[in-house]
Amino acid sequence: MKDIRVLSLDQLKDYFLTLGEKPFRAKQVYDWLWSKNLHSIDEMTNLSKSLREKISEEYTINPVSVDQLQRSKDGTIKNGVKLHDGLLVESVLIPTETRTTACVSSQVGCSLNCEFCATARLKRMRNLEVAEIVDQVALIDSQSKMYFNRPLSNIVFMGMGEPMMNYKNVVEAIRKITQPEGLGMSPRRITVSTSGIPKMIKMLADDELRVKLALSLHSAIESKRNEIMPFSDKFPLTDIMEALQYWYQKTGSVITFEYCVWKGINDGDEDIKALIRYCKQVPSKVNLIQYNPIGDGKYDQCNKQAEDNYVRQLENAGITVMIRKSRGGDIDAACGQLANKTTD
Repeated sequence: MKDIRVLSLDQLKDYFLTLGEKPFRAKQVYDWLWSKNLHSIDEMTNLSKSLREKISEEYTINPVSVDQLQRSKDGTIKNGVKLHDGLLVESVLIPTETRTTACVSSQVGCSLNCEFCATARLKRMRNLEVAEIVDQVALIDSQSKMYFNRPLSNIVFMGMGEPMMNYKNVVEAIRKITQPEGLGMSPRRITVSTSGIPKMIKMLADDELRVKLALSLHSAIESKRNEIMPFSDKFPLTDIMEALQYWYQKTGSVITFEYCVWKGINDGDEDIKALIRYCKQVPSKVNLIQYNPIGDGKYDQCNKQAEDNYVRQLENAGITVMIRKSRGGDIDAACGQLANKTTD
């Protein structure tokens, strides 16, 4: 049976009309599904038992479930999330003193081949459905309340998969998460992270979701970036910059460049100068991400001197830069480590 959550509000109205019911029933069901995140048709208590039985003859609800929960010594929680077909993805709850952030997945595996990322070594099995994305957010919101006594404050699409390659479902999930009839979260607290697909960046700008945008950059030297992220040879940095400028023109939202600095790979002055030149072309800021090893020995976190050199030169050039500290590394929950790996 189909998951009833594939139906839009208008489709629900049409469905209830075929059952001889009033259209307002659709709004009641929609509220149960997306605002209350209910996972049982039988628990929709403002519907008659006979109507619930009729719905259950045609539709079901396939919620995600936590296959394994791991807690880091720094408080980070990693969820091994089981989907209705038995496939697994991972999502992460990252707490700080002032906020809790959900890092959610958009694909089972990944479509891309970034050399430094453990997820990229997994075959992309399929895109996540809208409800599977929303379920991750609702799940982490409940964990935030349970473990940290406050609701979820931020969402980043930085988990498994490339969000732009599951564009339709990611956008619809964001709408469900932000609309008053859904989870009611502010779109300004949602960041979509992409490895850089110009056409889709422009499309996201046109869709006016009011979310933030982050670009996984890692090098502003074309040849070097192509080595680090081989798929990127199809998307030149000039084309990506044109899309980012279009994004800013349409949204007025500053772009965040996500940037790992690796020992012997992109830790030299030429790398910093190239990054500064790239940043100067569009209003932007830089997040220097402390890298988390994935066991191949090729990519190692740079030394503190190289990191400090990046910070100093970026700041001297008038570019906002922050160091994003690694979280959850002891449970393989940190940036680049999500690969359905568990620890005992």
